[in-house]
Amino acid sequence: MSEVAPKLREVFVEALDLDGDVDVENLKYRDLEAWDSVGHMALVAAIEDEFDIEFDTDQVIDMSSFKVAVDMVTDLVSKND
Repeated sequence: MSEVAPKLREVFVEALDLDGDVDVENLKYRDLEAWDSVGHMALVAAIEDEFDIEFDTDQVIDMSSFKVAVDMVTDLVSKND
């Protein structure tokens, strides 16, 4: 995974209030009670704040897993550089 992944993992853990034993790298939307629609919006906001990026509506809807989030964030960060 990219250099974005470790920082993004921290955002996932913090935004979703995850235990340290959760396999974040293989996490998918609704795998956990914390990643419901409300948790998803909190996660999106936390990612946007951490990486100083903004997702469009389709990206918010399409963010279905940690791996997808890594790809999206990597792409947006590279466009901002």
